[in-house]
Amino acid sequence: MSERSHQDDFDGELAVRKKKTIRRPSMWKVLLHNDDYTTTLFVVEVLVAYFHKSHGEATQIMLQVHHNGVGVAGVYPLEVAETKVAEVTAEARVQGMPLKLTLERE
Repeated sequence: MSERSHQDDFDGELAVRKKKTIRRPSMWKVLLHNDDYTTTLFVVEVLVAYFHKSHGEATQIMLQVHHNGVGVAGVYPLEVAETKVAEVTAEARVQGMPLKLTLERE
């Protein structure tokens, strides 16, 4: 048996590797919307529990929601943002709160 050289595998042509471009996932803002029924305490608790904000930062976001009608809870890749919206909305409904969350592309 004869040994084939590595060069024989390419039949005289050069092998070219295409460089793959890795793109960062698009990021989405999770927005909290003000309403007349959801308590400020519940909003702060949600921000601490689901968005890992400090109590002080959660209070600042809650005040922004209260005064401006909307506030950013966090910025995440789409799947993470959708999961957070679903989890918080479910918790709000269990607690009898009509808290509305939406997503906005950053």
